[in-house]
Amino acid sequence: MLSRLPAMLTIMMMVLVINVIEVSGQLSHDPDELLNWCIDAIYHKTEPGPEDDLHKQCTPWKDRSCCTSNTTKNLDNSAHYGTNWNHCGQPKHMSLACRRHFIQDLCFYECEPNLGPWTVKVNMKLRKERFMHVPLCASDCEAWFQDCRSDYTCVDNWTTKLIWKKGKGTCPKGLECRRIDEIFMDAKHFCESIFDESWKYTPDNESCMRLYFNSSLGNPNRAVAEDRVKELLVFWNSGSQPTAGTLHNIYLLLAFLFALF
Repeated sequence: MLSRLPAMLTIMMMVLVINVIEVSGQLSHDPDELLNWCIDAIYHKTEPGPEDDLHKQCTPWKDRSCCTSNTTKNLDNSAHYGTNWNHCGQPKHMSLACRRHFIQDLCFYECEPNLGPWTVKVNMKLRKERFMHVPLCASDCEAWFQDCRSDYTCVDNWTTKLIWKKGKGTCPKGLECRRIDEIFMDAKHFCESIFDESWKYTPDNESCMRLYFNSSLGNPNRAVAEDRVKELLVFWNSGSQPTAGTLHNIYLLLAFLFALF
């Protein structure tokens, strides 16, 4: 047990740092604004609203959406954002079953209006904001991974490890393509890594977001965002907002633990 203590302490400190950053780095403290947020990106609307003609898999968001009809019609095209579904080439083209989940992920990214509590600033050519650590229901993640596990890729993080040239992502030179279930340990590793920590694998019995839902019953992701806003309000109202000095001290302690062990 004692031999495992340094690693356990380090993990606990890393979790603490992440939690502090997540609750202190909000782009707004206005609950209504956080619950009606379209990220600042090239194809997103400035605010959510109805769209009568969303394309195919994106139709569940038609009543309240950050995407336009034209945007959703382009999602089937692998040139959207330079996402090359077939970056491993023949005969390793992505299966239709796997591709369906990646397109659904794009629908969520473009259309979902309930991401304010997880939105952070970035400095990228195609976007000034992104979402991080959004709680994705485990069953959605597992279905995605199962349908893709026998497909191929070359890296475990498409956002940072593919080579992006002229708007297209390709494999780094000399890097071999392997089955997805050889690159990723499990569904959790897959969902949390493939798009650079956009998702956080979350048990279905906890508050978590859905990639797939029945729009006739409303968007269930609204309730998840409301739960998160309530948590943030408790934190903000507690008067325990961390200062820059507090964060600095946490980082110093974490560095000390790494050096010590």
